[in-house]
Amino acid sequence: MHVKKGDMVKVISGKDKGKSGVVERALPRENKVVVAGIALYKRHLKGRAGEVGRIVERPRAIDASNVTRVSSEAVKGTKKEKLIAVK
Repeated sequence: MHVKKGDMVKVISGKDKGKSGVVERALPRENKVVVAGIALYKRHLKGRAGEVGRIVERPRAIDASNVTRVSSEAVKGTKKEKLIAVK
């Protein structure tokens, strides 16, 4: 797997294409990553005793092939992203 927890990544395909964030979790068996603020979905939680129900947004795992690592000093993509942009 080319990314790990704590890496800064940029999404190169999908509905969140162009957005960037930090990898919160890496799931190597499924070849997926969870990126903060990317691929959010809404989860409706039922209220328990004394609490009010609410809607929570959580990040969904996306395929690792849909992200590329971003260098922190230049805030540019790696060579892989540059090759994709040229095509």
